Amino acid sequence: MSALRTYSPTVAFTYANFRFFVLTRFLTTTASEMQSVAVAWQVYNLTHRPADLGLVGLAQFLPGILLFLVAGHAADRFSRIKILVTCYAFFAACSLTLLYFSLHGLQSVYPIYGVLLMNGATRAFNWPAGMAFLPRLVPTEHFPNAVTWNSSIFQGATLCGPILGGLLYSVTGTPTIVYLLAAAAYLLGLLSTLGIRVDASKEKASPGVSSMAVLEGFRYIWSNKLILGSISLDLFAVFLGGAVALLPVYTRDILKVDAMGLGLLRSAPGAGAILMAILLAYRPLKKRAGVIMLLAVAGFGVFTILFGLSRNLWLSMAALAFVGATDMVSVVVRHIVTQLAVPDDMRGRISAVNMIFIGASNEVGEFESGITAQWLGAVPAVIAGGLGTILVVIAWWNLFPDLKNVENLTPEPATSSK
Repeated sequence: MSALRTYSPTVAFTYANFRFFVLTRFLTTTASEMQSVAVAWQVYNLTHRPADLGLVGLAQFLPGILLFLVAGHAADRFSRIKILVTCYAFFAACSLTLLYFSLHGLQSVYPIYGVLLMNGATRAFNWPAGMAFLPRLVPTEHFPNAVTWNSSIFQGATLCGPILGGLLYSVTGTPTIVYLLAAAAYLLGLLSTLGIRVDASKEKASPGVSSMAVLEGFRYIWSNKLILGSISLDLFAVFLGGAVALLPVYTRDILKVDAMGLGLLRSAPGAGAILMAILLAYRPLKKRAGVIMLLAVAGFGVFTILFGLSRNLWLSMAALAFVGATDMVSVVVRHIVTQLAVPDDMRGRISAVNMIFIGASNEVGEFESGITAQWLGAVPAVIAGGLGTILVVIAWWNLFPDLKNVENLTPEPATSSK
């Protein structure tokens, strides 16, 4: 973050806002990751069915499909800070509801799915507002560095959250303390967001965005093959290669470890991603960024296969760490391209569409993994997914030549779409 810290009062103020933003990101992501470990372990203990783990992802994705147009419109039409504060309050309410169910004993997974649907609806509004808000917090020339540091903070939370969640669940034998701490972290994130101060004129409603304009995000992405290629590459690669949903199966039935082992496995991609983010922060991609991104996604598939074949906890963690490292390259390149190349008055809608792509790759990918594992077994499902990711890279190399032609990550900011 040193690149953001200067003696200019304006930039110093910007740095303070960015600090509050990443603190909120760390708190809320830690809460989400802690909770994800607890929910997955609780669901698998109740049913012992991989398909039910897949339904965990699907329950969180479905609200986004129904609400993303409205959420993207809201992020461009209303105060993004107010949207974020409201979302964190609802996230905390979801955690407290899970706490209530656990304290009173659960015999069925259906109440959990109900809470996850509410959590998914909240996330549908939180994602586009948060992603579209970041470019307003830093000068354009510092944005690529801000993205890298923001991603580092995010990955730090994905490292700490699962370990903490798994440890607490393993020690106490119950998810209640995990849900309680998750609710507290969300509320602290809410307070941190209230510390952000931006130009009030930039947070006023944008009258130029009509209700019919919510589809502009799709039109813009479809007409911009670079953005379409980068977003869809992540969608299909992670959809096929994601093994996160099956970690409880690997933890309990293949590697023979407890909830703490699940936390370690879940945190391993975050550890790899942090190291890669630090490397990218000090050694930014200055040329052939597109080719490096494509090769990194192919590496994501290779290390997914290695994880699928492993029967050793430490080798599995190492494979997942490389999965996280390669994914970080794709995240940084894609996020910079899709934010700096998009006009500010379109960022909410573009981020909402991007949320659907990412949700499809992660949550629907978890559903696909759970169903495939139910049919074929966990190991064949993971290996097939890794092979599918490699095939996607080969296809996208030829279908979207603009991707491999990206040289650097400092494009000129886009002008207004109006």
